[in-house]
Amino acid sequence: MPLTILSDDQVNAIFEGLTPDELDEFRSVLSEALHEFSTNVKAEEGFQQPRGVTTLHAETQVKTSYLSSCGPCGMGCKVVSRLNPEASKDPKVKHINPNGVLTLFKPDGSPLGLVHPSALTAFRTALASACLLNRRNHVKTITVFGSGMQAYWHVRLALMMRGSTIKHVNVINRSFSSNATGMLKKFGVIPQHIKQREGWTEAQFGLLTPSFHEYNRLIKDQIRDADVIYCCTPSQEDLFDGSLLTSHEGRKKGRLIVAVGSHAPNMRELPDDLIQMAVKHHDKPHRHFHKHAKDGGVIIVDNLEGVLKEAGEIIMGKVDPHHLVELGELVMLHRLALEESDTDVASSQASISSDLDQLDVNDRVPSMSTVFNKTPGSPRSSSPTGSNGSDSRKSSSLFHFRKNSGSSSDTERKKKEDGLSLWLRDGTVVYKSVGLGLMDLVVGVHLIQIANEKKIGTHVEGF
Repeated sequence: MPLTILSDDQVNAIFEGLTPDELDEFRSVLSEALHEFSTNVKAEEGFQQPRGVTTLHAETQVKTSYLSSCGPCGMGCKVVSRLNPEASKDPKVKHINPNGVLTLFKPDGSPLGLVHPSALTAFRTALASACLLNRRNHVKTITVFGSGMQAYWHVRLALMMRGSTIKHVNVINRSFSSNATGMLKKFGVIPQHIKQREGWTEAQFGLLTPSFHEYNRLIKDQIRDADVIYCCTPSQEDLFDGSLLTSHEGRKKGRLIVAVGSHAPNMRELPDDLIQMAVKHHDKPHRHFHKHAKDGGVIIVDNLEGVLKEAGEIIMGKVDPHHLVELGELVMLHRLALEESDTDVASSQASISSDLDQLDVNDRVPSMSTVFNKTPGSPRSSSPTGSNGSDSRKSSSLFHFRKNSGSSSDTERKKKEDGLSLWLRDGTVVYKSVGLGLMDLVVGVHLIQIANEKKIGTHVEGF
Protein backbone atom coordinates (compact mmCIF):
# COMPACT_ATOMS: atom_id res chain seq x y z
CA MET A 1 0.00 0.00 0.00
CA PRO A 2 1.44 3.43 -0.91
CA LEU A 3 1.86 6.32 1.50
CA THR A 4 -1.24 8.54 1.34
CA ILE A 5 -0.96 12.30 1.92
CA LEU A 6 -4.11 14.32 2.66
CA SER A 7 -4.29 18.12 2.80
CA ASP A 8 -6.75 19.96 5.03
CA ASP A 9 -8.99 20.75 2.03
CA GLN A 10 -9.05 17.08 1.05
CA VAL A 11 -9.88 15.98 4.59
CA ASN A 12 -12.71 18.52 4.74
CA ALA A 13 -14.03 17.35 1.36
CA ILE A 14 -14.17 13.73 2.53
CA PHE A 15 -15.94 14.57 5.78
CA GLU A 16 -18.44 16.92 4.12
CA GLY A 17 -19.32 14.27 1.55
CA LEU A 18 -19.98 11.43 4.00
CA THR A 19 -23.18 9.49 3.51
CA PRO A 20 -25.17 8.46 6.61
CA ASP A 21 -23.78 4.92 6.30
CA GLU A 22 -20.21 6.20 6.02
CA LEU A 23 -20.67 8.42 9.08
CA ASP A 24 -22.03 5.43 10.99
CA GLU A 25 -18.89 3.50 10.04
CA PHE A 26 -16.68 6.25 11.48
CA ARG A 27 -18.77 6.38 14.65
CA SER A 28 -18.68 2.62 15.01
CA VAL A 29 -14.89 2.52 14.60
CA LEU A 30 -14.40 5.21 17.25
CA SER A 31 -16.97 3.71 19.64
CA GLU A 32 -15.31 0.32 19.51
CA ALA A 33 -11.87 1.82 20.14
CA LEU A 34 -13.06 3.93 23.09
CA HIS A 35 -14.83 0.92 24.54
CA GLU A 36 -11.74 -1.27 24.27
CA PHE A 37 -9.55 1.46 25.77
CA SER A 38 -11.80 2.07 28.79
CA THR A 39 -12.77 -1.52 29.56
CA ASN A 40 -9.59 -3.31 28.45
CA VAL A 41 -11.61 -6.03 26.74
CA LYS A 42 -8.58 -6.87 24.58
CA ALA A 43 -5.78 -6.46 27.09
CA GLU A 44 -3.21 -8.36 25.08
CA GLU A 45 -3.62 -6.12 22.04
CA GLY A 46 -5.25 -3.06 23.56
CA PHE A 47 -4.62 0.62 23.02
CA GLN A 48 -1.57 2.26 24.52
CA GLN A 49 -1.96 5.95 25.24
CA PRO A 50 1.26 7.56 26.56
CA ARG A 51 1.09 11.04 27.96
CA GLY A 52 1.88 13.79 25.49
CA VAL A 53 5.10 15.76 25.60
CA THR A 54 5.97 19.29 24.48
CA THR A 55 9.01 21.22 23.33
CA LEU A 56 9.65 24.97 23.13
CA HIS A 57 11.84 26.47 20.42
CA ALA A 58 13.97 29.13 22.12
CA GLU A 59 14.27 31.44 19.11
CA THR A 60 10.75 31.39 17.65
CA GLN A 61 8.91 30.62 20.91
CA VAL A 62 6.95 27.94 19.09
CA LYS A 63 5.52 25.31 21.42
CA THR A 64 5.14 21.87 19.84
CA SER A 65 2.96 19.10 21.28
CA TYR A 66 3.45 15.42 20.47
CA LEU A 67 0.49 13.08 21.04
CA SER A 68 1.07 9.41 20.25
CA SER A 69 -1.04 6.27 20.38
CA CYS A 70 -0.75 2.59 19.56
CA GLY A 71 -3.52 0.09 18.91
CA PRO A 72 -4.58 -2.94 16.88
CA CYS A 73 -4.94 -0.81 13.72
CA GLY A 74 -1.40 0.59 13.94
CA MET A 75 0.42 3.55 15.44
CA GLY A 76 0.08 7.30 15.17
CA CYS A 77 1.70 10.52 16.32
CA LYS A 78 0.11 13.96 15.98
CA VAL A 79 2.53 16.88 16.07
CA VAL A 80 1.02 20.35 16.44
CA SER A 81 3.03 23.59 16.68
CA ARG A 82 1.71 26.94 17.80
CA LEU A 83 3.08 30.12 19.28
CA ASN A 84 3.55 29.86 23.04
CA PRO A 85 0.57 31.68 24.66
CA GLU A 86 2.87 33.68 26.92
CA ALA A 87 5.00 34.82 23.98
CA SER A 88 1.93 35.85 21.99
CA LYS A 89 1.39 38.69 24.47
CA ASP A 90 4.72 40.23 23.47
CA PRO A 91 4.26 42.56 20.44
CA LYS A 92 7.90 42.00 19.49
CA VAL A 93 7.33 38.28 18.87
CA LYS A 94 6.30 37.39 15.32
CA HIS A 95 2.90 35.75 15.08
CA ILE A 96 2.93 32.18 13.75
CA ASN A 97 -0.22 30.31 12.76
CA PRO A 98 -0.74 26.83 14.26
CA ASN A 99 0.32 23.95 12.05
CA GLY A 100 1.10 20.26 12.27
CA VAL A 101 0.73 16.78 10.86
CA LEU A 102 -0.66 13.40 11.88
CA THR A 103 1.69 10.57 10.94
CA LEU A 104 0.14 7.11 10.72
CA PHE A 105 1.83 3.72 10.59
CA LYS A 106 0.64 0.21 9.89
CA PRO A 107 0.98 -2.41 12.67
CA ASP A 108 4.30 -3.56 11.19
CA GLY A 109 5.68 -0.03 11.48
CA SER A 110 5.64 0.86 7.79
CA PRO A 111 4.32 4.37 6.96
CA LEU A 112 0.63 4.55 6.08
CA GLY A 113 -0.25 8.22 5.77
CA LEU A 114 0.38 11.89 6.48
CA VAL A 115 -2.75 13.88 7.31
CA HIS A 116 -3.24 17.58 8.02
CA PRO A 117 -4.69 17.57 11.57
CA SER A 118 -6.95 20.66 11.63
CA ALA A 119 -10.25 19.32 10.32
CA LEU A 120 -9.45 15.81 11.53
CA THR A 121 -9.04 16.96 15.14
CA ALA A 122 -12.32 18.88 15.10
CA PHE A 123 -14.16 16.03 13.39
CA ARG A 124 -12.94 13.27 15.72
CA THR A 125 -13.76 15.38 18.80
CA ALA A 126 -17.28 16.01 17.50
CA LEU A 127 -17.59 12.35 16.54
CA ALA A 128 -16.96 11.31 20.14
CA SER A 129 -19.64 13.77 21.31
CA ALA A 130 -21.96 12.33 18.66
CA CYS A 131 -21.80 8.96 20.41
CA LEU A 132 -23.87 10.58 23.17
CA LEU A 133 -25.97 12.68 20.80
CA ASN A 134 -27.04 9.47 19.10
CA ARG A 135 -28.69 8.35 22.34
CA ARG A 136 -30.77 11.50 22.86
CA ASN A 137 -34.52 11.41 22.49
CA HIS A 138 -35.14 15.09 21.66
CA VAL A 139 -32.78 17.10 19.45
CA LYS A 140 -34.75 20.08 18.21
CA THR A 141 -32.75 23.12 19.35
CA ILE A 142 -28.95 23.34 19.46
CA THR A 143 -27.03 26.16 21.15
CA VAL A 144 -23.30 26.37 20.46
CA PHE A 145 -20.70 28.67 22.00
CA GLY A 146 -17.88 29.48 19.60
CA SER A 147 -17.43 29.68 15.85
CA GLY A 148 -14.27 27.73 15.13
CA MET A 149 -13.74 24.31 13.62
CA GLN A 150 -14.87 22.50 16.77
CA ALA A 151 -18.13 24.43 16.86
CA TYR A 152 -18.73 23.88 13.15
CA TRP A 153 -18.16 20.13 13.20
CA HIS A 154 -20.23 19.56 16.33
CA VAL A 155 -23.19 21.24 14.65
CA ARG A 156 -22.43 19.66 11.28
CA LEU A 157 -22.45 16.12 12.66
CA ALA A 158 -25.64 16.86 14.56
CA LEU A 159 -27.27 17.90 11.28
CA MET A 160 -25.96 14.80 9.53
CA MET A 161 -27.33 12.53 12.24
CA ARG A 162 -30.47 14.30 13.48
CA GLY A 163 -31.20 16.89 10.80
CA SER A 164 -34.81 15.82 10.37
CA THR A 165 -35.65 16.92 13.93
CA ILE A 166 -33.41 20.01 14.25
CA LYS A 167 -35.32 23.29 13.85
CA HIS A 168 -33.03 25.89 15.44
CA VAL A 169 -29.24 26.33 15.65
CA ASN A 170 -28.16 29.21 17.90
CA VAL A 171 -24.53 30.34 17.62
CA ILE A 172 -23.26 32.46 20.51
CA ASN A 173 -19.93 34.19 19.96
CA ARG A 174 -17.98 36.88 21.82
CA SER A 175 -17.97 39.15 18.76
CA PHE A 176 -19.65 39.61 15.41
CA SER A 177 -16.47 38.46 13.67
CA SER A 178 -15.74 37.23 10.17
CA ASN A 179 -15.08 33.86 11.74
CA ALA A 180 -18.58 33.75 13.20
CA THR A 181 -20.36 34.92 10.06
CA GLY A 182 -18.15 32.61 8.02
CA MET A 183 -19.34 29.63 10.03
CA LEU A 184 -22.96 30.43 9.22
CA LYS A 185 -22.07 30.89 5.55
CA LYS A 186 -20.54 27.40 5.52
CA PHE A 187 -23.92 25.94 6.42
CA GLY A 188 -25.57 28.13 3.80
CA VAL A 189 -23.41 26.88 0.92
CA ILE A 190 -23.96 23.19 1.64
CA PRO A 191 -25.72 21.84 -1.47
CA GLN A 192 -29.50 21.71 -1.28
CA HIS A 193 -29.65 18.01 -2.12
CA ILE A 194 -27.46 17.22 0.91
CA LYS A 195 -29.67 19.36 3.17
CA GLN A 196 -32.70 17.51 1.83
CA ARG A 197 -31.06 14.13 2.34
CA GLU A 198 -30.20 15.06 5.94
CA GLY A 199 -33.59 16.68 6.52
CA TRP A 200 -32.73 20.19 7.71
CA THR A 201 -33.74 22.43 4.81
CA GLU A 202 -36.10 24.39 7.10
CA ALA A 203 -33.69 24.72 10.04
CA GLN A 204 -33.10 28.30 11.21
CA PHE A 205 -29.63 29.61 12.12
CA GLY A 206 -28.87 32.65 14.25
CA LEU A 207 -25.84 34.49 15.65
CA LEU A 208 -25.87 36.19 19.05
CA THR A 209 -23.10 38.40 20.47
CA PRO A 210 -22.84 40.46 23.70
CA SER A 211 -23.11 43.65 21.66
CA PHE A 212 -26.75 42.90 20.91
CA HIS A 213 -28.98 45.05 23.14
CA GLU A 214 -31.18 42.12 24.23
CA TYR A 215 -28.25 39.76 24.78
CA ASN A 216 -29.04 38.91 28.42
CA ARG A 217 -32.61 37.94 27.63
CA LEU A 218 -31.76 36.04 24.47
CA ILE A 219 -28.89 34.03 25.94
CA LYS A 220 -31.21 32.93 28.73
CA ASP A 221 -33.83 31.84 26.19
CA GLN A 222 -31.33 30.08 23.94
CA ILE A 223 -29.80 28.13 26.82
CA ARG A 224 -33.15 27.20 28.37
CA ASP A 225 -34.64 26.20 25.00
CA ALA A 226 -31.65 24.07 24.00
CA ASP A 227 -31.82 20.30 23.87
CA VAL A 228 -28.07 20.21 23.24
CA ILE A 229 -25.46 22.77 24.35
CA TYR A 230 -22.00 22.69 22.77
CA CYS A 231 -19.20 24.69 24.40
CA CYS A 232 -16.30 25.06 21.96
CA THR A 233 -14.23 28.02 23.14
CA PRO A 234 -10.81 28.32 24.86
CA SER A 235 -12.45 30.32 27.62
CA GLN A 236 -10.98 31.09 31.04
CA GLU A 237 -14.35 31.94 32.58
CA ASP A 238 -17.89 30.57 32.66
CA LEU A 239 -19.73 30.97 29.38
CA PHE A 240 -23.11 31.45 31.05
CA ASP A 241 -24.82 31.84 34.40
CA GLY A 242 -25.16 28.38 35.91
CA SER A 243 -28.49 29.21 37.58
CA LEU A 244 -30.09 29.15 34.13
CA LEU A 245 -29.77 25.36 34.27
CA THR A 246 -29.53 24.62 38.01
CA SER A 247 -32.64 26.50 39.12
CA HIS A 248 -35.95 24.71 39.52
CA GLU A 249 -37.11 26.03 36.15
CA GLY A 250 -33.85 25.14 34.43
CA ARG A 251 -33.88 21.56 35.68
CA LYS A 252 -37.31 20.73 34.27
CA LYS A 253 -35.73 19.84 30.94
CA GLY A 254 -32.99 17.31 30.31
CA ARG A 255 -30.09 18.42 28.11
CA LEU A 256 -26.88 17.07 26.67
CA ILE A 257 -24.13 19.54 27.63
CA VAL A 258 -20.80 19.08 25.87
CA ALA A 259 -17.64 21.03 26.78
CA VAL A 260 -14.63 20.55 24.49
CA GLY A 261 -13.05 24.00 24.17
CA SER A 262 -11.19 24.45 27.45
CA HIS A 263 -8.15 22.19 27.63
CA ALA A 264 -5.91 23.55 30.38
CA PRO A 265 -6.14 23.88 34.18
CA ASN A 266 -6.71 27.65 33.92
CA MET A 267 -9.52 27.30 31.38
CA ARG A 268 -13.19 26.66 31.98
CA GLU A 269 -16.46 26.91 30.09
CA LEU A 270 -19.03 25.39 32.44
CA PRO A 271 -20.12 27.11 35.68
CA ASP A 272 -19.26 25.41 38.95
CA ASP A 273 -22.85 25.11 40.13
CA LEU A 274 -23.67 23.10 37.00
CA ILE A 275 -20.69 20.83 37.65
CA GLN A 276 -21.76 20.32 41.26
CA MET A 277 -25.35 19.60 40.24
CA ALA A 278 -24.13 16.98 37.76
CA VAL A 279 -22.24 15.03 40.44
CA LYS A 280 -24.68 15.55 43.29
CA HIS A 281 -26.09 12.43 44.90
CA HIS A 282 -29.85 12.64 45.46
CA ASP A 283 -30.50 10.51 48.53
CA LYS A 284 -34.20 11.27 48.74
CA PRO A 285 -36.41 12.89 46.11
CA HIS A 286 -38.00 16.10 47.33
CA ARG A 287 -41.51 17.13 46.42
CA HIS A 288 -40.45 18.67 43.10
CA PHE A 289 -38.11 15.87 42.08
CA HIS A 290 -40.61 14.32 39.70
CA LYS A 291 -40.62 17.60 37.74
CA HIS A 292 -36.87 17.52 37.21
CA ALA A 293 -34.91 15.83 34.47
CA LYS A 294 -32.96 12.83 35.72
CA ASP A 295 -29.41 13.46 36.95
CA GLY A 296 -26.77 10.75 36.74
CA GLY A 297 -24.50 11.73 39.62
CA VAL A 298 -21.47 11.58 37.31
CA ILE A 299 -19.76 13.57 34.57
CA ILE A 300 -18.82 11.67 31.42
CA VAL A 301 -15.25 12.27 30.23
CA ASP A 302 -13.21 11.11 27.26
CA ASN A 303 -10.31 9.94 29.43
CA LEU A 304 -9.94 10.04 33.19
CA GLU A 305 -6.24 10.83 33.51
CA GLY A 306 -6.31 13.62 30.94
CA VAL A 307 -9.35 15.35 32.42
CA LEU A 308 -7.94 15.26 35.96
CA LYS A 309 -4.81 17.03 34.73
CA GLU A 310 -6.16 19.38 32.05
CA ALA A 311 -9.85 20.17 32.56
CA GLY A 312 -10.20 23.42 34.50
CA GLU A 313 -13.84 22.80 35.42
CA ILE A 314 -12.98 19.46 37.01
CA ILE A 315 -9.85 20.75 38.75
CA MET A 316 -11.33 24.02 40.06
CA GLY A 317 -14.54 22.24 41.05
CA LYS A 318 -12.54 19.65 43.02
CA VAL A 319 -14.57 16.88 41.43
CA ASP A 320 -13.76 13.51 42.94
CA PRO A 321 -12.46 11.02 40.33
CA HIS A 322 -15.17 8.62 41.46
CA HIS A 323 -17.74 10.99 39.98
CA LEU A 324 -16.20 10.69 36.52
CA VAL A 325 -16.87 7.90 34.05
CA GLU A 326 -15.21 7.41 30.69
CA LEU A 327 -17.22 7.64 27.50
CA GLY A 328 -15.80 4.29 26.44
CA GLU A 329 -17.78 2.57 29.18
CA LEU A 330 -21.03 3.92 27.75
CA VAL A 331 -20.71 4.16 23.97
CA MET A 332 -21.58 0.52 23.31
CA LEU A 333 -24.93 0.90 25.04
CA HIS A 334 -26.49 1.50 21.62
CA ARG A 335 -26.82 -2.29 21.59
CA LEU A 336 -29.49 -1.90 24.27
CA ALA A 337 -31.62 0.12 21.86
CA LEU A 338 -32.26 -3.02 19.87
CA GLU A 339 -33.61 -4.74 22.97
CA GLU A 340 -35.59 -1.90 24.51
CA SER A 341 -39.37 -1.85 24.16
CA ASP A 342 -42.19 0.30 25.43
CA THR A 343 -42.91 -2.34 28.05
CA ASP A 344 -39.32 -2.24 29.27
CA VAL A 345 -39.43 1.53 29.57
CA ALA A 346 -42.74 1.51 31.41
CA SER A 347 -41.62 -1.15 33.88
CA SER A 348 -38.45 0.75 34.69
CA GLN A 349 -40.09 4.10 35.47
CA ALA A 350 -40.84 3.23 39.09
CA SER A 351 -37.25 2.29 39.87
CA ILE A 352 -35.33 4.79 37.76
CA SER A 353 -34.65 7.27 40.58
CA SER A 354 -33.05 4.69 42.83
CA ASP A 355 -31.14 3.19 39.92
CA LEU A 356 -29.70 6.53 38.89
CA ASP A 357 -28.66 7.24 42.48
CA GLN A 358 -26.19 4.39 42.04
CA LEU A 359 -24.55 6.33 39.24
CA ASP A 360 -23.06 8.43 42.05
CA VAL A 361 -20.78 5.46 42.56
CA ASN A 362 -21.19 4.88 46.28
CA ASP A 363 -18.64 2.07 46.12
CA ARG A 364 -16.04 4.78 45.40
CA VAL A 365 -15.12 3.19 42.11
CA PRO A 366 -14.67 5.32 38.95
CA SER A 367 -16.52 2.81 36.80
CA MET A 368 -20.05 2.28 35.62
CA SER A 369 -19.69 -1.35 36.70
CA THR A 370 -21.26 -0.40 40.03
CA VAL A 371 -24.48 0.39 38.21
CA PHE A 372 -24.77 -3.15 36.93
CA ASN A 373 -22.89 -5.28 39.46
CA LYS A 374 -23.03 -5.66 43.22
CA THR A 375 -19.35 -6.55 43.35
CA PRO A 376 -17.20 -3.42 43.21
CA GLY A 377 -14.62 -3.20 40.47
CA SER A 378 -11.02 -2.06 40.78
CA PRO A 379 -10.00 1.58 40.71
CA ARG A 380 -8.63 2.90 37.45
CA SER A 381 -4.90 2.83 36.96
CA SER A 382 -3.03 6.10 37.11
CA SER A 383 0.23 4.80 35.66
CA PRO A 384 2.59 7.44 34.28
CA THR A 385 2.31 6.04 30.77
CA GLY A 386 -1.46 6.19 30.74
CA SER A 387 -1.53 2.81 29.02
CA ASN A 388 -4.15 0.20 29.72
CA GLY A 389 -1.94 -2.77 30.29
CA SER A 390 -2.92 -3.51 33.90
CA ASP A 391 -5.96 -5.33 35.18
CA SER A 392 -7.04 -2.17 37.00
CA ARG A 393 -8.50 -0.79 33.76
CA LYS A 394 -10.79 -3.77 33.29
CA SER A 395 -14.52 -3.57 33.81
CA SER A 396 -14.93 -7.21 33.01
CA SER A 397 -18.66 -7.68 33.35
CA LEU A 398 -19.88 -4.23 32.36
CA PHE A 399 -20.89 -5.11 28.80
CA HIS A 400 -21.37 -8.84 29.25
CA PHE A 401 -24.51 -8.69 31.34
CA ARG A 402 -26.99 -10.36 28.99
CA LYS A 403 -27.86 -13.79 30.39
CA ASN A 404 -30.63 -16.25 29.60
CA SER A 405 -31.06 -17.45 33.16
CA GLY A 406 -34.00 -15.24 34.07
CA SER A 407 -32.73 -15.03 37.67
CA SER A 408 -33.69 -12.23 40.05
CA SER A 409 -30.19 -10.76 39.76
CA ASP A 410 -30.63 -10.58 35.99
CA THR A 411 -33.96 -8.84 36.47
CA GLU A 412 -32.39 -6.28 38.80
CA ARG A 413 -29.53 -5.72 36.37
CA LYS A 414 -32.00 -5.20 33.52
CA LYS A 415 -33.78 -2.51 35.55
CA LYS A 416 -30.49 -0.73 36.09
CA GLU A 417 -29.68 -0.96 32.41
CA ASP A 418 -33.02 0.66 31.63
CA GLY A 419 -32.36 3.40 34.19
CA LEU A 420 -29.00 4.18 32.64
CA SER A 421 -30.48 4.20 29.15
CA LEU A 422 -33.26 6.56 30.19
CA TRP A 423 -30.76 8.95 31.78
CA LEU A 424 -28.63 9.00 28.62
CA ARG A 425 -31.76 9.45 26.52
CA ASP A 426 -33.73 12.05 28.48
CA GLY A 427 -31.72 13.24 31.48
CA THR A 428 -29.16 15.98 32.11
CA VAL A 429 -25.87 14.62 30.78
CA VAL A 430 -22.58 16.57 31.05
CA TYR A 431 -19.64 15.46 28.88
CA LYS A 432 -16.13 16.89 29.21
CA SER A 433 -13.42 16.20 26.61
CA VAL A 434 -9.76 17.24 26.47
CA GLY A 435 -8.72 14.98 23.59
CA LEU A 436 -7.16 11.55 23.24
CA GLY A 437 -4.51 10.33 20.83
CA LEU A 438 -6.33 7.11 20.00
CA MET A 439 -9.13 9.21 18.50
CA ASP A 440 -6.67 10.61 15.97
CA LEU A 441 -5.29 7.13 15.33
CA VAL A 442 -8.47 5.18 14.64
CA VAL A 443 -10.29 8.00 12.82
CA GLY A 444 -7.15 8.78 10.82
CA VAL A 445 -6.59 5.19 9.74
CA HIS A 446 -10.23 4.86 8.67
CA LEU A 447 -9.96 8.20 6.85
CA ILE A 448 -6.98 6.88 4.87
CA GLN A 449 -9.02 3.83 3.91
CA ILE A 450 -11.92 5.97 2.68
CA ALA A 451 -9.55 8.32 0.82
CA ASN A 452 -7.92 5.40 -0.99
CA GLU A 453 -11.31 3.97 -1.96
CA LYS A 454 -12.37 7.36 -3.35
CA LYS A 455 -8.95 8.00 -4.92
CA ILE A 456 -8.47 11.24 -3.00
CA GLY A 457 -5.06 12.51 -1.93
CA THR A 458 -1.46 12.16 -3.07
CA HIS A 459 -0.09 8.63 -3.17
CA VAL A 460 3.63 7.91 -2.92
CA GLU A 461 4.69 4.45 -4.02
CA GLY A 462 7.63 2.72 -2.34
CA PHE A 463 8.01 5.28 0.42
